[in-house]
Amino acid sequence: MIAQGGVSITDGALDAAAQRYQLAVGHDGAAVGRARDEFVTALVPFADRLASRYRGRGVPYDDLCQVARLALIKAVDQLDTDRGSFTAYAVVTVRGALRRHFRDTSWDAHVPRPVQELTLRLWGVADDLTRELKRPPSRAELAGRLGVATEELTAALLASDAKAARSLNAPVTGDDGAAELGDLLGGPDQELDGIDDRVTMRDLLARLPARERRILALRFYGNQTQMEIAEATGLSQMHVSRLLARTLAWLREAMLSDTPPPFPGVDEPVDGDLAIEVTHSGGLTVVAVRGEVDADNADRLRAAVTHCCRHAGTGVRVDLRRVPLVDAAGAAALARAYAVAHARGVDLALLEPNPTVTRILRVTGLGHLVARTRRVSPSAAG
Repeated sequence: MIAQGGVSITDGALDAAAQRYQLAVGHDGAAVGRARDEFVTALVPFADRLASRYRGRGVPYDDLCQVARLALIKAVDQLDTDRGSFTAYAVVTVRGALRRHFRDTSWDAHVPRPVQELTLRLWGVADDLTRELKRPPSRAELAGRLGVATEELTAALLASDAKAARSLNAPVTGDDGAAELGDLLGGPDQELDGIDDRVTMRDLLARLPARERRILALRFYGNQTQMEIAEATGLSQMHVSRLLARTLAWLREAMLSDTPPPFPGVDEPVDGDLAIEVTHSGGLTVVAVRGEVDADNADRLRAAVTHCCRHAGTGVRVDLRRVPLVDAAGAAALARAYAVAHARGVDLALLEPNPTVTRILRVTGLGHLVARTRRVSPSAAG
């Protein structure tokens, strides 16, 4: 029941009230404003009743009432009873305004209009089917009742989740009582955490000599064995193994350093051969070695040092400052030379090996030669 001018009218009498309002406006132009105000005031309960049908869908009821009343005022201003029922026109106008309000203001995420409208229909159909079937309806049943394809129904279901987004800063109940939603979502992203390491590694790889870069690529990208890499590069398998170990050790050290250290052995012969230079000064013979000592060239080192021990005057100094690595074969060559020097009473000493070579010499029993090392003069070292 609604009242106009103190007279109660029902929904069925809206059309008659609209006709009387239109006649009153036509006969008395001076009373248009008063008659309009009275007619609109009488229609307010009708608008509120239409708005109440959309209550509980995420929009405050007061906002719905305001939208419905404004839409009803628009219907009154466009009143023309000659075109048909005012009640039907008012219902269509108000419902359209309410649906547009839901579409434009109640969605936290942007959703296309057809999907929004289907979502609004979906809520009512889902409730009806649940009551009829006494259980939640399946997707096929919902799509059949709505008359849409399964893909459209899926889009509407997803849009339902996007209608009301929760803030990541929303408080949630936690053990400490002060947790936020964002604190409980997700976890460490290893790919994201590793960006700095990947960028650093890319720069370090660019610093490597071409040979070492190729070996790393064949091993870790080509998934080749050391023997296959040796065949591809023309090196021995043992030499490939040492180059890999040296390169990986340098990369580990460089990753942990603010300033990458110089790559060891960059000035050794490109073909991996051993450079040996013999000089003499004041009775001392100095054997300056450059490059890695391995099974491929250990015999050359053994022959050179042994020859010097046999023909030296007072002593032999083997300068190892430019030797990045000595393998078991190289240590055996030095041991053989020491045996010759000891038999002849020649003082043999190893000069300034790096920490890696020093550890190898100590493990192989040649540490006492390093302990006896005496620096040679610059002129003697050449």
